[in-house]
Amino acid sequence: MLPPKYRYIVIEGPIGAGKTSLARKLAEHAGANLLLEKPDDNPFLPRFYADLERYALPTQLFFLFQRINQLRDLKQLDLFEGVTVADFLLEKDPLFARLTLPDAELVLYQQIYESQRFHAPRPDLVIYLQAPVETLVTRVRRRGHAYERAIGEDYLTRLADSYSRFFYHYTEAPVLIVNSEHLNFVDQHGDFELLLSRIGAMRSSREFFNVGE
Repeated sequence: MLPPKYRYIVIEGPIGAGKTSLARKLAEHAGANLLLEKPDDNPFLPRFYADLERYALPTQLFFLFQRINQLRDLKQLDLFEGVTVADFLLEKDPLFARLTLPDAELVLYQQIYESQRFHAPRPDLVIYLQAPVETLVTRVRRRGHAYERAIGEDYLTRLADSYSRFFYHYTEAPVLIVNSEHLNFVDQHGDFELLLSRIGAMRSSREFFNVGE
């Protein structure tokens, strides 16, 4: 089981890192509430991947308001009544905006973000999943979402680099950085048990988990 000090756990990482799959697995294991992003609810997302420049702003704003509403609902719950596992941090939202928006639209986005953001619940633990870009590309292609076929390696490279910079400076919660290249938490029970062991053994605010091939 999870240590009782971890009541709110967030799984993060770039597209294809496996954050949603791990969030589901961890929530099932812990009997936890599950809080997931809902990309399929964003009507702009398929058009964004087909025409990034035209649809970046509405796509980003839809996700921003969706995440804010989800976290407001979470904040109204008593987190001490159970464990919650989520697959997103609100603070990472500007990461995508800086990656996709031109300067004028980025200024507008930042104004909206600052006016709408609030003090979201602070995670007790963030699990940041990393993987080489080639692995991310393979995983994205494998899962077969039609609107993701247009995602290029260049975009995933820039996204992975942005995540690395974000978490280099992130200090709001303890972070377990996991290289997920050779790990399959859903299908390999041993991999999942290794992760649980590392979570339970965490003593510092930033630790690394890496398994060779």
